[in-house]
Parts: sequence; structure tokens; C-alpha cells
Amino acid sequence: MTSPSALERLAGPGILAKEPPDGKEFAGLVRTGLARLKDAENESNSLEGRFDLAYGAAHALCLAALRHHGFRASKRYIVFQVLPDTLGLGAEVWRILSKCHDMRNRTEYEGALDVDDRLVSDLISACRRVADKIRGLPPSPEKSK
Repeated sequence: MTSPSALERLAGPGILAKEPPDGKEFAGLVRTGLARLKDAENESNSLEGRFDLAYGAAHALCLAALRHHGFRASKRYIVFQVLPDTLGLGAEVWRILSKCHDMRNRTEYEGALDVDDRLVSDLISACRRVADKIRGLPPSPEKSK
């Protein structure tokens, strides 16, 4: 008998919902995530803009990984916390992404964005690691009608 995966153990109200993978959704999330990452790497963009683009890229790519496994998160931050289970990435990646999620929330809800070059650089590096792992995933199956 096989034991349930960590994602299956988290499935339930308020955390993760099981939902069949959708190849088109996966491809769209990856496409937008990679495009945003490329724009975030452009140093002629403002630091704040680069942060926003890199955060958006990270979220899209992490959501793609979760959707690839047949789950959907009830809250945005969960896609970062399950990276060890979706892409085999450790705390050195998801902690940066979680910190940036908190900063994104403070910006969205309190108008306080205080980013520096180091944070944006760390966020982009973490996002690149996610992108590298995403590229190694097999194609996501089409959702059955």
C-alpha cells in the first residue's frame, strides 16, 4: 500500500482542492510566468516594477507546478509553501518567495513598498530556480471534457 502524497494530505477545505490538470492552463501560466521573469530581469525597469514582475512570475510558475500535480490552492501563498512537494525545491527558495508575498500584501493593502536591489535580486534568482524546474516537468495532460 502506498502512502498518500503530502499534497493529498493537505487536500481539504481552506488549503488545497483536487482538480484535474489542464494542459492549456498549465501552458498559459508557464508562458506568462516566463514572460514576466524576462521583463523582471530587465534592469532598465524600475526596481518596484521589477519586484512586481518577478513576484507575478514566481506566483504563475508555482501555480503551474501545483496545477500540474492536480491541485489548486485556496490562498495565494500556499503555492510557495508546497514547492518541496511540487518541484522538489527547499526552504531556501520558498522562504524568499513567502517573504516577497508578505511584502506584496503590504504594498497592495497598505501602500508600503520598501524593496532594495538585494531583495529583487534574490526574488529573481528564486524565480529562475522555479522556472528551471518547471521546464523539466513532463507536459501537463489535457483536462477531460
